[in-house]
Amino acid sequence: MKLSVRTPLAIVVEADEVAHLRAEDETGAFGILPGHADFLTVLDASVMTWRDRRRVEHHIAVRGGMLEVRGGETIVVAAREAVQSDDLQHLETEVLGAFRRALEEDQAARTDAQRLYLAAIRQICCFLRSEQAPPAPGGSGVSRFDRPGS
Repeated sequence: MKLSVRTPLAIVVEADEVAHLRAEDETGAFGILPGHADFLTVLDASVMTWRDRRRVEHHIAVRGGMLEVRGGETIVVAAREAVQSDDLQHLETEVLGAFRRALEEDQAARTDAQRLYLAAIRQICCFLRSEQAPPAPGGSGVSRFDRPGS
């Protein structure tokens, strides 16, 4: 099989003669052998391992992404970030830890942005409700938008 791992800025891996690939998605670890059915999944931040025809193992840490198997012979991975190394211990401890911290920071930033968005919508709704409120007793009955020059 052929394996290609790409980020927005680089092609990190182009490997031919891949005999086996192991990766992880939200359901857990899975393996791909030659002839695998077409497949598409969302990867977690994890370390992918593949073995070539000479039975040599290679590793790459990915910060999430998409994995696609095409025609049972081509595996394409699109990841936000990827680091290739034959030092599995380094990838699992330092690189993967950094990827997971970055994902947590991204999630916190999205949560904060969502809170700000909802607060703005609430303020707009409160403003619109106050503008549509009936006039106070004894008032002129004319809203500020109905007055000439407003």
